[in-house]
Amino acid sequence: MTTPLAPHMTSYLRERLPIEQGASVHTCETYAHCFRLLLEYAATRLKTAPSQLHLEQIDAGLVLGFLEHLESARKNGSATRNARLAAIKSFMRFVEYRVPSALDQVRRIFAIPAKRTDTKLVRTLTMEELEAILDVPDPRTRLGIRDRAMLHTCFVAGLRVSELVTLKVEDVSFTPRPSLRIVGKGRRERLLPLWKQSAPVLRAWLAVRGSASVPELFLNARGQNMTRAGFEYILRQHVAVASARCPSLQGRRISPHVLRHSCALWTLQATGDIRKVALWLGHGSVQTTEMYLRADPTKKLEAVNAVTPPSLRKGRFSAPDRLIEILSSGKRAQDYAERTSRKRPWIGPRRRLTVHNNELC
Repeated sequence: MTTPLAPHMTSYLRERLPIEQGASVHTCETYAHCFRLLLEYAATRLKTAPSQLHLEQIDAGLVLGFLEHLESARKNGSATRNARLAAIKSFMRFVEYRVPSALDQVRRIFAIPAKRTDTKLVRTLTMEELEAILDVPDPRTRLGIRDRAMLHTCFVAGLRVSELVTLKVEDVSFTPRPSLRIVGKGRRERLLPLWKQSAPVLRAWLAVRGSASVPELFLNARGQNMTRAGFEYILRQHVAVASARCPSLQGRRISPHVLRHSCALWTLQATGDIRKVALWLGHGSVQTTEMYLRADPTKKLEAVNAVTPPSLRKGRFSAPDRLIEILSSGKRAQDYAERTSRKRPWIGPRRRLTVHNNELC
């Protein structure tokens, strides 16, 4: 007896994630995107409609094939692969209590290990590169004012793109000083004071924003709330224009998270306190913020200057006379190379010849 997959998937996305677990809208959208990719792959592989798939068909072999498809066809990295696998395991954990007969199938999927990932240095922008990007939007147009306010706010507050697009008008305060109220990952709320240059940028956008049917601070061209894809598209367009003025931007992929990394690294260099950087970014653990210590060369330089290096005995390299003779004569060096490279015939291991009882041994 087979079990239809659609009712369980619908219940998981509409009840388990948003209601029982209280997951954010961003988490629900990410999981839904993962399952859409999985069902499209399964439908193509099994030659059936996604709505006609059964739970028993989503076995460990199909999941492994899907993970390989992500890396080979979609060119996803190990981190994305592991995130998709985590979403599938979360759904299977929900299924094992609803369909006890699928317990063995679920356990096999649980046994699929996550893939090891490379820990690379974070990519950041220099002050020259950042200024080149911020100078691209035209402050004489409404969209230019909006784009400059978005880019500036994303950088100075070190916001995730999800935090930026969900920022509301009521979250901006100018008294007693400019500040933002941010609700970040894990529903952690933080209040960030902004630079004094941030107030005129945000005031200029609020003056031309006008009334809208949505409470979000930043709107798209249709008057609706800005989306993640919309902001990423705007950033790419401005980076393409700025690369003509700043050659170091050419060929680089600048994502919204690069602005966040740049803010974090500059904050670390200014304060020297990793805990303040963690509070500014809204990290749940300081261990997450330690990646900026690896990317900051000034911290390594401080460690080098704080240690007294060992003394080394001075001396000069003295070469053998035969080596000096070979190096000083090109022809002799060539003759030496020919003699050393000439192969000798193999005559087997050498044996000592002795005479024992008038016989040659």
